[in-house]
Amino acid sequence: MILSPGKKVNRYRRIYKQLHNLITVTDNSIARMATIAAVLHHKMESFSWTGFYILQNEDLIVGPYQGPIACQLLEKNRGVCWSGINKQEVVIVPDVSKFKGHIACDPRSRSEIVIPVRDKKKRIIGVLDVDSNSLDNFDETDSFHLKSIASLISL
Repeated sequence: MILSPGKKVNRYRRIYKQLHNLITVTDNSIARMATIAAVLHHKMESFSWTGFYILQNEDLIVGPYQGPIACQLLEKNRGVCWSGINKQEVVIVPDVSKFKGHIACDPRSRSEIVIPVRDKKKRIIGVLDVDSNSLDNFDETDSFHLKSIASLISL
């Protein structure tokens, strides 16, 4: 179900407030990622896979997530997640079948958004990756609010 623009903004605001209250009890980034993935996945009906890929020794390895089985290790410099890391910016893909080098961990995925995740020193430590089984599911509203939510990891 795709939300109307106003409902989407209000939903994201409620999610941000809920997450802020939940995750500020620890500064452990993995615990924060797990909570963020769970809340987003269960509150945003159009999200089919919600989770994190973490940079570790120059590899991009799956972190906490919700949804179907994920690729454990993403091929270096290929796919939407690596594009977000290499460009150091949000990447929105309306139709993953048209993204050169897309890595299809779940063939049902139709659109995707990737948000770089930074540590307290502003270094990229991974990405928040969200897939949808619907085409063109993500827009600038998602980008703005998911960046805000991802920033909770480094509070």
